[in-house]
Parts: sequence; C-alpha cells; structure tokens
Amino acid sequence: MADVIYQAQAPLEFIPPAFNPLFLRVVQLLLPTYINWQTAITQIEAENVEVLVDLYRQFQEGKIRFMLAFRHPKTDDPFCLSYLFSQLVPKVARSHGTMLQLPIHAHFIYDRGIPLWAGSYVGWIASNLGATPIQRGKADWTGLRSARNLFTNGKFPMAAAPEGGTNGLSENISTLEPGIAQLGFWCAEDLQKAGRDQQVLIVPVGIKYSYVDAPWDAIANLLSELEAASGLPVNPSEFASVESLYPRLLTLAEHLLSLMEQFYTRFYHQKLPDVKTIGEIEDRNEALAVRLKALLNTALLISEQYFDLQSKGSLRDRCQRVEQAGWNYIFREDFKDVKGISAVERALGDRVAEEANARMWHMRLVESFVAVSGNYIRENPTAERFAETTLILWQMIAKIKGDKAVRRPQLGKQKVKITVGKPISISERYPAYQGNRLAARQGVAEVTNDLQHAMEGLI
Repeated sequence: MADVIYQAQAPLEFIPPAFNPLFLRVVQLLLPTYINWQTAITQIEAENVEVLVDLYRQFQEGKIRFMLAFRHPKTDDPFCLSYLFSQLVPKVARSHGTMLQLPIHAHFIYDRGIPLWAGSYVGWIASNLGATPIQRGKADWTGLRSARNLFTNGKFPMAAAPEGGTNGLSENISTLEPGIAQLGFWCAEDLQKAGRDQQVLIVPVGIKYSYVDAPWDAIANLLSELEAASGLPVNPSEFASVESLYPRLLTLAEHLLSLMEQFYTRFYHQKLPDVKTIGEIEDRNEALAVRLKALLNTALLISEQYFDLQSKGSLRDRCQRVEQAGWNYIFREDFKDVKGISAVERALGDRVAEEANARMWHMRLVESFVAVSGNYIRENPTAERFAETTLILWQMIAKIKGDKAVRRPQLGKQKVKITVGKPISISERYPAYQGNRLAARQGVAEVTNDLQHAMEGLI
C-alpha cells in the first residue's frame, strides 16, 4: 500500500470508465513486447477459442450479452486475456472465415484498491481501457451501477474474476463470490425492461501457468533465502528435487508458524491450540493445516476486534469486511472539506489512519493464505505447486519484513494455457429468478455453484 494511507483523507473517488480506442490500439500493439520483457511468460496458447469467436460474432450482431468469468491465480492474468483478445481470437476468426469487427476487447471489472498499492496511474490506464472499479466488502452502488450499465449497454463484453482476487495457485480455485451471477441477472432484467431480446451468458475461462523447465534450482535458492531470513540454518540440497526440498519446505512452514504463534500469544494475548496436542497428529501436513487455520483465525480476530466486527463467514468474507472497515477509518466522509478541518483534527485523523493500517496488516497476512491447504503439494508434487507454495511463504515473510516489492520473484520461464469453457445461460434461468426474493437468491446461488464447478473442470 502507498504511504498515503497512513493519512486520513476524503473518501475514495469512483474512477469512471472512459474508453479511448486509440489508447487501446497502442496497448494492443505493445502488449506482446511488454509480456516478453516484463513477465516470465514465453508462450500463451488457448483452447476452444472458436467458442469465443462465435460469442463475439453474436455479440457484435446484437444477439447476446456475455461476461467472461476468468480464473485469477496471478496478477499477470489480465495481460494473458488481453493477448487472447488482441492476438488469438482474431487469428482463429480469420482461419474460420468469421468476420469480426476490431478491436476485440472486454470491459474489465477491477478492485478499486489496486491503484492504492500499484500506483494511481493504474487507475488512469484502466479507465482509458474501459474498465470499471468496484470497492470490495461493501455495497458499492456507484461501482455496481457502472458495471451493470456496461454489461447491458457497453461496447464490449465484460470480464471479471469471480474469486475476487489472486490466490497464487494455478490448480486451486477459491470460493467464488456471487457478484458475477447477480450482475448477469440484473443484465437480463434490464434487457427485458428495455424490450431487448438478447440472451445473457456467463463464460467460464480457465488460466493455468506452468514452467517451461522445472525450476528446482531456483526454488532451492529461494528456499535458502527464506530459511536465512527466518533464522533457520541453511542446508542447501546437493540435488534439488521435490524429495530433497519438501522436508525443508515443511520445516520452514512449521518454524514460521511457531514464530507467528509466539508473536500473537505473547504480544496480543491470544490463545492458540497447544502445539504438543497438535504434535499428536502423526501426519505433518495435517498438523500444519490445523495450526495454519487457527493462526489465520487469530490474526483476523486482532483486526476484527479493533474494528468491532463480528467473526462470521468465510476467511475471504471476513478479510473483505476488515478491509472496508479500515478504509472507512482512512477515507473518511468527514474529511471531504479539508479547509474545515483543524490541525488537531487532522493530526488525530492521521493517528487513526495509521492505527487502522496497522490493524489491517494482520488481515493482509491472512489474505495470502486463504486458499492454502496442507495437501496442495502432496496431492500432486509438481514443480508448479512447489514453486507456488514457496512463493506464498516468500510473500508472508515480505509482509512481515515490510518489504514494498509488488511483484513476486520469477523462478523461471512460464507458459500459459487459457481454456474457454461452455457458456452458462442466465436467460434460461431468469424466469425462475423473477419469482420472489427467495427465488432470486436461490438463482444467484445456483449459478455461482455451477460456475464454480465449471471453472474447477477447466483445470
């Protein structure tokens, strides 16, 4: 996060989409070069692109409105999707003799908090690319109205990540949020009111990263750095492999958990499960999972108690409520009129903002581990899973140390596979959705559940 959030200030302003076709053209021209120079990606391929070609054809003919619901394991995902739009879709369209009007693009929905940590210029770029922001953890009616309007009337289809954020894991999908399904039903409602007969679809899209060559040596080096940073003796493996590195990774994870358990027990007076009792669990992975779950709950409690929030719902739901509560302490309605605020009020506001940011730190720690399980590597001990887990531990240590690096280390060249799934029809379910409030909630839940299964099937 930028230093600015240590100071109390006026509420976050909505960044309206202001699509600039010339700017999009420049971005699409430079995109392949940017991906080659600034990311570890060397190859992007896609499966079932012909499905997307046909969807864009129908969209441009005014027959359908659709939203791409994409997997979100990494921050590089929007670049991959933009490459899909600008390079792969037109290529497949030409090979099938399908005439599409260029440019091929989508209105992305993004988290309003991204420009806070990535830089305000990101908000400007997103706006000029026709993207629209949403504030997580609250009923952001301005953001929702913008997304709803774009879904119904936008020049392009929509694109959003139903997981709500990156989880760092290519083969583990977080629980989906219901907002995508709700926007789909709202679009169907708006089309019906306008007397338009377009069909509304949600299209699941899988994104999976894999290494061109298994980066065991790079993983071993990063593991040594993390061991040194956490106070463990560094014992480099003569031959880096999953067999030699896995015990080191488990030891590092156990050691970090012990440090954090001591931290919360000693300085925050929290009660955590007795390590001796957990030690009776024979399987180290299961014991690790039990300890991690207890630690994440404790860390969130520190934030929730400060903001006077109830501890209910999933870890992701709780994280979002903490984030919004923290933002309410920092971006304050009563600070809209800066001239009317005295120096003392300003100083007190800054103190509150600083404390809120400190309490949100515990929540940020939890966010990194929301999708982590003790069996992720054991279920399928690939270099990809090992690297992803090691990078999550790197992120944890970086947060503890206060490092402001945004990008994770690159362990090796990667290739990306994008898979377009079977569209889910919202229009077919809309009559049942209209029944009453209970039917509407059930409809949203069923679409979200079906989308979850569809995206899991794309891994």
